Amino acid sequence: MTTRHLQGVTLECVQGDIARQPDMDAIVNAANAELRIGGGVAGAIHRGAGPELERECQPLAPIQPGQAVITGAHNLPNRSVVHCLGPVYGVDEPAEPLLASCYRNALELAEQNELGSIAFPAISTGAFGYPLEAATQVAFKTVLEMLPQLSSVKHIRFVLFQKADARVHEEVLERLLD
Repeated sequence: MTTRHLQGVTLECVQGDIARQPDMDAIVNAANAELRIGGGVAGAIHRGAGPELERECQPLAPIQPGQAVITGAHNLPNRSVVHCLGPVYGVDEPAEPLLASCYRNALELAEQNELGSIAFPAISTGAFGYPLEAATQVAFKTVLEMLPQLSSVKHIRFVLFQKADARVHEEVLERLLD
């Protein structure tokens, strides 16, 4: 686990399950356009939240790559779920600005809803095929650019399911901060 304190915000990388972050006000769903249960992150979050989450999501769908929407967390131990549709690598172009929009829009929604903490997965890196290191650079660059604008969000966590993915996040963060 890596923890850094920057501009009044705690930024950390941990290995774990995004759907099991009880100390976070919000978790981020790497959603599909229809905001339905899926595999990976979307499946874990929807299973943890229960069927009420999908019912709340239906009128908000479809969303476009880079877009984010917020819902309640239902049976999850959080206040909210922010759903982001990341770009499919090699299909949704330009991929980098679309991925950056996911992180920016999620943080803006957290601010608008006066949330103090938010946990992100590695958006677009699973079935959507975005290379992990490149996606991680986009994620951290965007978050670091947003830090001066954050007033309520004081804790940002990246939750990676696999140890190797957590290590990549830690290495990229260290390089960007050196």
